[in-house]
Amino acid sequence: MTETRLSFKEMCARFDVTPRTLRYYEYIELLAPERDGRARFYGPREVARMTLILRGRRFGFSLEEIRQWLLIYRQQGTRPQLQAWLALADRQLDDLAKQQTELDAALKDLRALRDATAAQLSGMSGD
Repeated sequence: MTETRLSFKEMCARFDVTPRTLRYYEYIELLAPERDGRARFYGPREVARMTLILRGRRFGFSLEEIRQWLLIYRQQGTRPQLQAWLALADRQLDDLAKQQTELDAALKDLRALRDATAAQLSGMSGD
């Protein structure tokens, strides 16, 4: 792999994504690779964008939120993009904390039900 430009196949391998995913990200304008005939090549800008896209997905952001956030940089520059990022991050942190609370409660309830069922089963005679 070259460091300056990655082929379509190299990009898929580097980020462990399917060709379909990479084509979709291009279709929804998250990525804009250079084209040489039918071949696509991804430079440092696209590699950086892909890193941000996958990180955003890991944090639970929608592709549309990521697309809008990346668009801010192109239209307004770094400062507005960073301000938008802070707002998105604050909202997502609240959402994830809420999900964690709900998950903790579900785990507690499931453990209690499992333990009650195990106790009931051990108290039964050989049915």
